[in-house]
Amino acid sequence: MILENKLIITDQIELAKAEERISKQKAKQLFDSGDITKVEVGTFAGLSFIHTYLFEDIYAFAGKIRDVNIAKGNFRFAPLMYLEASLKHIDTMPQSMFDEIVEKYVEMNVAHPFREGNGRATRIWLDLMLKKEIQQVVDWNRVDKEEYLSAMQRSVVKDLEIKALIKQALTSKINDRTLFMKGIDVSYYYEGYSEFKTEEL
Repeated sequence: MILENKLIITDQIELAKAEERISKQKAKQLFDSGDITKVEVGTFAGLSFIHTYLFEDIYAFAGKIRDVNIAKGNFRFAPLMYLEASLKHIDTMPQSMFDEIVEKYVEMNVAHPFREGNGRATRIWLDLMLKKEIQQVVDWNRVDKEEYLSAMQRSVVKDLEIKALIKQALTSKINDRTLFMKGIDVSYYYEGYSEFKTEEL
């Protein structure tokens, strides 16, 4: 099923390429314009701001809470009837230490509030919490795709693996533009998008 989009694209491959190109341009703009400093750190409102920024030129649902139940493989994300309560709970979760930040990130992943683009928006959201609270960010180039995906899958039951994976990839280069751009590329690669380099768009 092809998601309804503002570009009126009806071919899945064409849509994936357009989505990657446009939203990576927007991710680059988010950083270069300084708009990233407007994000409310660690809240759903902040995540919604990021998601809207990345995807508003492509999808009418950008930044809006999904109105359908979604699953990935055998895993069902938070059911619609509990989603708003879940997001309110996440907003109140502490985020002052590394462990708390990752726990909050894992909870937001389970909530999966948007129809599409959750992972990509939430990884930026995670980095902003780490940057604000512990003055570090993730060097995503040091996080293997398969290890990350399986750790995230298991994080619902046990989050030790994802914590270890993220911890070993932390860096204090929190304002490094190149690191941010490469991080966007890796984040998209996790989701199967690797046609364009953010830096070159």
